[in-house]
Amino acid sequence: MSSEQDAKNAASEESKRKFREALDRKKQQSTGKGEDHRDGTSRVNQVQGPAGHQREFRRKSG
Repeated sequence: MSSEQDAKNAASEESKRKFREALDRKKQQSTGKGEDHRDGTSRVNQVQGPAGHQREFRRKSG
């Protein structure tokens, strides 16, 4: 029974190690992309679509 627990613990530790490595790789990939806002410029050029005409508001008649 002890050997079964040891096998389960080893498998658990192995999966934890794999997840940690994957998380480290993910963090390394995202470090360069998330710092664009720090230079004072925005990635967004326009907040909304172009307003080519002035909106017309009419009262409801009834």
